[in-house]
Amino acid sequence: MTVAAFFDMDNTLLRVDSGMSWTRFLYQRGELPAAMVAKAIYWSTLYKLAVLDMETVFTRLCLDLRGDFEQDMIAKCDVWFRAHVEPAIAPAARVAVEHHRQAGHLVVLATGSTCYAARPVAKGVGIEHVLSSELEVDPAGAFTGRPSALCFGHHKVALAEAWAQKHGVELARSYFYSDSYNDLPMLSRDSSRVFRRSSAPDAIPMCCNVTSASSFPA
Repeated sequence: MTVAAFFDMDNTLLRVDSGMSWTRFLYQRGELPAAMVAKAIYWSTLYKLAVLDMETVFTRLCLDLRGDFEQDMIAKCDVWFRAHVEPAIAPAARVAVEHHRQAGHLVVLATGSTCYAARPVAKGVGIEHVLSSELEVDPAGAFTGRPSALCFGHHKVALAEAWAQKHGVELARSYFYSDSYNDLPMLSRDSSRVFRRSSAPDAIPMCCNVTSASSFPA
């Protein structure tokens, strides 16, 4: 069986919160009102406290995109990534990814963010496999306003298990990097080798025993 290394995105591969970065990007372009920025800050605070109903918020945000075209989103995310996200890739993340690659492990970006945010980041650090939230697209290439896949909490565990089965990966011998309480369902999976980022933004993730996973910083 193969070993894999799963990396969360925000404050793990990246030194920033990609959701707030995207919010600021849209606001600066005049595409988001100040009231929505305030709401995003509120949601971000709840998320860090692990009390945000992610499924409800994500579903609501999907509705706001109904009728928008997927290709426009891809193009916009490319601009955002190059200007705001690529400079925020943690140097230690590149080291950790390369370490696992040299060890013959499959490397996976597993994030609750959408594929439109995740794929450029994965490409930027040389990660081939991506597990992310997905948006439903109609035959004309427009968003329907519904999610087609979720990748947070227990949904992330389900996607990781399905992916592992498909690729012959033994999760019990694999690794998972995250900084968040919201990944406890994944972090607490039996026998996983769990890591957290230290308080230093560019530090190599430090080992953490599964039994003490609840002490992870948000």
